[in-house]
Amino acid sequence: MFDWLTLLTWRDATISVGILLLFLLFRKIFTTYIFKLILYLSRKAPTEWVTNILLAFEKPLRSFFVVIGFYLAFLYLLPDRFDETIHHLFRTLVIIHIGWGLYYLSASSSIIFSKVGERLDIQFDQIVVPFLSKIIRFALVAMILSIVASEWGYDVSGFIAGLGLGGLAFALAAQDSIGNFFGGVVIITEKPFTLGDWVSTPSVEGFVEDITFRSTKIRTFSDSLVVVPNSTLANEPIENWTKMGKRQITFNLGVLYSTPRDKIQTCVDRIDKLLREREDINQDIIIVRFSEFNDSSLDIFLYFFTNSTMWVEYMEIKQDVNLQIMNILEEEGVSIAFPTRSIYMEEKIKGVEKEQGDQ
Repeated sequence: MFDWLTLLTWRDATISVGILLLFLLFRKIFTTYIFKLILYLSRKAPTEWVTNILLAFEKPLRSFFVVIGFYLAFLYLLPDRFDETIHHLFRTLVIIHIGWGLYYLSASSSIIFSKVGERLDIQFDQIVVPFLSKIIRFALVAMILSIVASEWGYDVSGFIAGLGLGGLAFALAAQDSIGNFFGGVVIITEKPFTLGDWVSTPSVEGFVEDITFRSTKIRTFSDSLVVVPNSTLANEPIENWTKMGKRQITFNLGVLYSTPRDKIQTCVDRIDKLLREREDINQDIIIVRFSEFNDSSLDIFLYFFTNSTMWVEYMEIKQDVNLQIMNILEEEGVSIAFPTRSIYMEEKIKGVEKEQGDQ
């Protein structure tokens, strides 16, 4: 080592530093001018593949210029006995930079998933893309680590074979995690909901925010975040309110028993006409009928749907319909009933009670 230091001249050091500075200059020119020109031209191409790949490999390319500069500088400067180590290190950095670019390329925002879906006639929704992105990224990291280990002479095949022997023990120790993973797979494949959907289960109700390997995150109406294990969610009935094409309104309108028959018929007809003339009410099915004799009222049954499924609009329509129904009842002189109980006493009983009171 000391012999090599004594043989090192200022000329060798200057050339080595010059090589490094030259590649740093190339890096500056490439990223400032050449790369931007290539990116500009790629955006005029009929496909977005090239642009997407260039953007994914932009940072790795910038870093790779520095790697090449150091590699050539050290290769010139160091003696032959260090050549093999430098080669191994250089190949390792090449593998890492390629993996770095592929890691960015497999991001959930990448167009690679939509293009593959178009080729294979598969539609990826907002949940499938992040889930696939995480799986691909995990596989990429594992593959890069194994390639790097092989580059430095480690026996990766023995390690993989060892995983097979320990697979059973791992599966027994991680039953819940494996169940959650396959629960996530079931949710992804069956697609009962997507990100942003309003869902209701026996466990939780709210809006879906994210799905991971282990769990699904749901934002409740009280603005709390509930994390539900995928295995639990996959085995529960899931009601997706976002998938509603229309929203139901149904209730019983109770009027007094003293209401004349013709008044009830008039109210039924006018309420039915009111609903059929409104554009915000779905016209596929509208039911307004005098349905039953209740304990303390004569009930008019209403069953219809609003075209809007949005909660605020739905409540506004419901309020407006209720107010117009009240107006119809007022115009017809019909009163809404409330729970009452009438008690009838015979005159004979009343007389006996009076005599007892006088005594």
